[in-house]
Amino acid sequence: MPRAERERQMMDAGVRVFGERGYRAASMDEIAELAGVSKPLVYLYLNSKEDLFTACIRRESAALIAAVRAGVRVDVPADRQLWDGLTAFFAHTAEHPDGWAVLHSQARSGGDPFVAEVVAMREEIVAFVTSLIAAAAREAHGDPELAEREVAGLAQALVGAAEALAGWANGDDSVSAREAAATMMNFAWAGLGNLMAGARWSVPDAS
Repeated sequence: MPRAERERQMMDAGVRVFGERGYRAASMDEIAELAGVSKPLVYLYLNSKEDLFTACIRRESAALIAAVRAGVRVDVPADRQLWDGLTAFFAHTAEHPDGWAVLHSQARSGGDPFVAEVVAMREEIVAFVTSLIAAAAREAHGDPELAEREVAGLAQALVGAAEALAGWANGDDSVSAREAAATMMNFAWAGLGNLMAGARWSVPDAS
């Protein structure tokens, strides 16, 4: 079997075991057995448990980012682009629950090197969402009225909410990716749409 295919099998097994058990509780014996290879072969190909977990995080990160980017059409209005991206995000996390568990929960509790990998992935997604919100501001105003710092903050809030919603949606088989995306749009775009139209919320007068 070609080396690349063998490594894919090992990483598939790793994602499943790490996703279910976490980094510390995962057993290399179990991963090797699930992949249908010997444990020494796993170490030969992927060096160590830490390196295998890191490789799994990087692969699942790249797959999620690629899915979101591929799902967004550039020739549609900004709200449709956000809808497309959210639908792609929720569809991918639902189709790859172990991969999402590795990224969203297991890597974050595994220690600093693994957290750094997830932070890098999240920063790339936030940057992408930031560009969508900035494009929406330009579309609404011609000359955007949203400050760069405000756009970045909105993107952080949107990504954080989507991550939390994915955990809820993946725990309920009756919730489809489109339903989760619609929930997110109702939560976020209603407010963003008003913001793009210049209708800002202001702090009530304490008096």
